[in-house]
Amino acid sequence: MEEKYIEITFGVESSEQGEVLIARLNENVEAEGFEEGEGFVKVYIPATKYDEGVFHQFVGSGTQYSVSVVKNENWNAIWENSFEPVTIENFVAVRAHFHKSIKNVAYEIIITPKMSFGTGHHATTTLMLESMRQNNCAGKKVADFGTGTGILAILAEKMNAEKVLAIDCDDWSIENARENFEKNKCGKIQLIKEDHFPVSGKWDMILANVNRQVILSNMKNFHQNLNNGGLLIISGILQEDKTETERSAFAESFLTDNIKQKNNWLCMSFKKEGIV
Repeated sequence: MEEKYIEITFGVESSEQGEVLIARLNENVEAEGFEEGEGFVKVYIPATKYDEGVFHQFVGSGTQYSVSVVKNENWNAIWENSFEPVTIENFVAVRAHFHKSIKNVAYEIIITPKMSFGTGHHATTTLMLESMRQNNCAGKKVADFGTGTGILAILAEKMNAEKVLAIDCDDWSIENARENFEKNKCGKIQLIKEDHFPVSGKWDMILANVNRQVILSNMKNFHQNLNNGGLLIISGILQEDKTETERSAFAESFLTDNIKQKNNWLCMSFKKEGIV
């Protein structure tokens, strides 16, 4: 039977308000996609996972929103009509399969996002890509937690990482990431389904573009499974959550490496201190 989605539309007064709303929705509801536009935010929730009473309680009685039902192919039509290639200087270009190849960049990534997060358009993904530019993956073992479309794992392989592990808890994302790995002719990415960062294996770099709650709940596992001198790069963190995130990282003996900001979003890098 064809799956249906609940499309919920909120009016917002600014892009900053929309970003905060998306972050909080992503933490509290089982959404599989978001769309942000001029004056609005839309969230897509599988009809089987939507509880009107719980949702209304979360957003509050004073919040205005509209609800409609859409079929899953409507989502693909939405992004195909609006998806433009993303280019970060001469470093990386992200495009859909129906776009022409983009020249004069070091890496080109082909993405069909479907309901998965990660096309390079959102500030958090852009920040992660820029951070990977500053931290060479060549010869390193890299884990991408919350891989979504697989965009960061794909870039890690293209940057000649020695080993790449892509992790997600969502069936749709697993399917989508696998398709995107094939499109990009990736041969060394291992894809697994987990809702927590696995506690086996050691990594030189861990990438996590997920929400604040997921990051905080996995901070201990991140530290435990990084090699000494390894780097944790996280995004999906709002400016207002900076202190709480740092407190969690410092509790696990991480050291701050770098913090980048775009709009209201942060990308935070932490280093695991080596044993002297």
